[in-house]
Formats: sequence, C-alpha cells, structure tokens
Amino acid sequence: MTDIVLEMTDITKEFPGVKALDQVNLQVTRGEIHAICGENGAGKTTLMNVLTGTYPYGSYSGEIRYNGELCQFNKIEDSEACGIVIIHQELALIPHMDIAENIFLGNEQGSKYNIDWRKTHLRAVDQMRLVDLHESPYTLVKNLGVGKQQLVEIAKALSKNVKLLVLDEPTASLNEKDARRLLDLLLALKKEGLTSIIISHKLNEIAYVADSITVIRDGKTIETLSNKEHNIDENRIIRGMVGRELSDRYPKRKSTVGDVGFEIRDWTVFHPRRVNKKVVDGVNLTIRKGEIVGIAGLIGAGRTELAMSVFGRSYGRNISGQMFIDGKAVELKTISEAIEAGLAYVTEDRKDNGLILDSTINTNHSLANLKRVSKRGVIDRQAERKAAKEMVDRLHVKCRFIDQKVGNLSGGNQQKILLGKWIFTDPDILILDEPTRGIDVGAKYEIYEIANALVAEGKCVLMISSDMSELLGMCDRIYVMDAGRIKGEFPIEEASQEKIMSCIVKDVRKEEA
Repeated sequence: MTDIVLEMTDITKEFPGVKALDQVNLQVTRGEIHAICGENGAGKTTLMNVLTGTYPYGSYSGEIRYNGELCQFNKIEDSEACGIVIIHQELALIPHMDIAENIFLGNEQGSKYNIDWRKTHLRAVDQMRLVDLHESPYTLVKNLGVGKQQLVEIAKALSKNVKLLVLDEPTASLNEKDARRLLDLLLALKKEGLTSIIISHKLNEIAYVADSITVIRDGKTIETLSNKEHNIDENRIIRGMVGRELSDRYPKRKSTVGDVGFEIRDWTVFHPRRVNKKVVDGVNLTIRKGEIVGIAGLIGAGRTELAMSVFGRSYGRNISGQMFIDGKAVELKTISEAIEAGLAYVTEDRKDNGLILDSTINTNHSLANLKRVSKRGVIDRQAERKAAKEMVDRLHVKCRFIDQKVGNLSGGNQQKILLGKWIFTDPDILILDEPTRGIDVGAKYEIYEIANALVAEGKCVLMISSDMSELLGMCDRIYVMDAGRIKGEFPIEEASQEKIMSCIVKDVRKEEA
C-alpha cells in the first residue's frame, strides 16, 4: 500500500478578480521527490504557500492532510513545527551574518536570554557536513557564491528537523555544475528518508531528479506522471504544461545581417572597490544590425559587468576603451546618455534593479521613457495607461488590470513587464542579461519571438545566458568569456556546447599549469 505523507484535496484560493487555484489535488508519497510543473502564473507557488501557512487556514477552501491528520496552519511556524519547511526562490539569508548565525536564525541555540555561540558554531558544522558544505561556520554569507548560499538554506531547513522539504526554483540562479550538485544532494537526502517537493522550470532537472511530476495549468491539476524509471522526457512535460506539443523550443528566424551597429574595442573595467582588480580585460566585440550575438561563460566570467559598464557606465571604475554606434565613436557616461543613444539593458536582477515591485504595471512600464508620456514635464496618466495596455496586450502579460502591483505578478509576467519597459524606449541596441531565468517554456518562447521581431527590424541584440542550449538556439554568433576576457568566438554553424566549454577549460588548465 502506498504511504501517502501529504494529501491536498480540492484546494481553491482566490484573490480579487482572479482564481489562482481551482480545486487542485496533490498527493505526495513518503520518501519521494515530487515535482510540480506549470507555466508562470499556473499557481505552483500559491499552492505551496497554502501548504506552509503563508496563506492561513480560512483564506482558502479544501483540505490538507499531513501524515493522515487534518492540518489548519495559520502561520509558517505552524507548518515548520510539523516538519514542513519551504525554501523560497529569493533566499532568506542575512548577508552580513555568518553561516552559523543564518542556519540557526529564529532557532537560536542556548537559553531564552543568552545565545550559546560555541554550541551554535559546533552544531552549524554538523549541519554543514550534511549538505557537503566545506566552509568555516564564521564565514559571512555575503562572501559565498549563490550555490553555497543555497546549501546554507538547506542546512538551515535540516536544523529544524525537516521531514518534508519544499524548494521553489532552487537552481534558478545556479550554473549547471552547482545545479547538479544541489540535485545530487536532494537524491542523497532522499536515501536518508527525506521527502521533497521541488518547483522548477528546468525540465531536464525535473526529469533527472523527480519520482513523480504533477502538472498544474491555469490553477487546475492536469495530471500526475510517474517518473520512477526516469523515462519521462521534457516534451512530455511540456505537453501537459501548455496543452499542446511544442515542436520547436526556439522560433525560426531568417537571418538578414547588415552593417555593424555596435562595437567596443579594448574595453577594460576595474572593480568598483577592489582598486587593482580587472573585471573586464581588453574586450573586443561587434554586433551587426539584424543579429543576435550571445556571450557564454561561467558565473563570475565578467559578462554582466561588461554589459552594465557599456550601459552608461552603470558598473565599474577606470573604464577605458572605445565604443562605436553605427561606426561613430561615442562616450556614454550616464544611463540617461546610454538611453538617448539607443541602448537598453534588461537586467538579470529584475526584482532589485529592474522593477519597482510595489508600483503598478503602468508606472513601471514608462519609467525608462517618461518623455514619451509627458507634456511640458508633467506625466499624462491617460497616455501612460494607454501605453501600458498596449504593452500588456502585445506581450500577452497575464494580469487583472494595469493598475496591479508588479510584485503580485508571476516571475514570467514580471520579466515581460521588464522587457516591455525597455522596448518602450525604442532601442537600437538591446542587451538581454539572463532574459529567461526562472520562467516557463511558454513564456520563454514568447520572449524569443520578441527578440526575433526586434532583429527583423534591424536592431542589434546582445544575449547573455547561462543556458547553453538557449544561446545555440537563438544566436547568430557566440562569444565565450572567462575571467573578464574573450576566449573565443564562433559563428552559430560552428558552435557547440563542447567547443564553448573547451575554450573555458583549456584556459583554466593553462592558468593551473
């Protein structure tokens, strides 16, 4: 007989004007890794927030049974007391506290009035050993990479005697190596008896790690697939998510490349605080009109630093080199000057640097080009709303109304708002930094189509991505970057994952020698 550890029955959750969950059912077997898949806005995170008490009992209808008992959680501490712990996509760590302090934050070791710091750090070492994290417990979290920060979050969950671990997009910000390490850790914890629920848009990872896969579409349960033999492929999951076959993950585009529209020569950038550290070292790069050019590289290669320094020197110091737009030398010292010159930068960090989450869709949409919706220096709210409505319709943003706060949208719809904000500036050179991170295959496809439409108009697009298949599927040329330098350049006909990685590995071996 199947040992059901969690059963959620007919869960319905409504917000003003929208039914986020519509009689969703979920069964999780003890000791399995259960994946939840669906497009952005399908209701995955909402369902987990219901489970963990973030949305308290009474704010939804339906039943939750954990270990056969009816649960009515009113706050997240109630679910944690039962051994249900959630790790959100946005890590809840304190950067200026050390690893040990973060692991036991809210679960301090010692008496009611006195923290036992020796016990805290000794126990932290035990928890770190469980997740294979080899650092000093005194290391500040801000000095760790994102992959190791994720391990700290899992160690923190394990310290709470977790029995059911929920992970929301745990690998969204990780490179392939760190992502596989995290997935292998989940498999190891599964052998120790831990039950996990994982939400992810990376379907290859789901196929690799999950025993069962529940697909949610438009707030409803579509199906649950058994993957115990790990024979479910990505296309099968996609069919359940979008309701149809997605025969080609990357839309076809007829490449019509023109003259060089953008170029940098010997571009060098120093770290803003570490005076002698070069983060970009003598980079030469060109983009032709009607061309999508990619930059591949590992985390820390200097790709984002390059993009931000080009965009009105928004990163770095002692920047040197030459920049040309349509063959003319330009010097763009501020973001305003960059926008005026036709540059736009879609940041990888939409929540901190790209959008104002507490503001509305229409306010965010016009931020980069207020002149277009202003008269004599005064914003024309009607024109602003009209422009936002056109963008929402064009990019198929799922929202209740344009006065909705951006922070209440799903990740994929937030990404569309960010992209629409910069398209509204009518750029000639669009820089896309991890444009599809943390969004579903359907939303990715729509963003790819937007990029294709821009280059069809003769625009230049620079795409930075950690997803190698995305670069290979979308770009006309790919530069390989490592340690702040360009290590190779491939026309798409000659590019492959093996060739790109060999550029990086070969250089690393030289440095080690």
